[in-house]
Amino acid sequence: MTAKPEHYDVIRKPVITEKATMTSEANGVVFAVAMDATKPQIKEAVESIFGVKVKAVNTTITKGKTKKFKGRPGVRSDRKKAYVTLEEGNTIDVTTGL
Repeated sequence: MTAKPEHYDVIRKPVITEKATMTSEANGVVFAVAMDATKPQIKEAVESIFGVKVKAVNTTITKGKTKKFKGRPGVRSDRKKAYVTLEEGNTIDVTTGL
């Protein structure tokens, strides 16, 4: 399966945090994805871009916080993350980038 341009619209970037690094020990990877992306779209995009087999996809939406920017109130944008569990024997090196 070849990667189509719309697959790069679904998967924005890998998330590299302490929690995301802990999921990599359980054969998982975390990606920031488009807000309107569905689990089947995310699975298809990861499989075609990285050439791996996906076992499961879990998603979470984080609502944007109200913060002050230069003394004025503002709102951070909402974010959607996908926790992708890979089949045994498959790995993705997120340090190389997309």
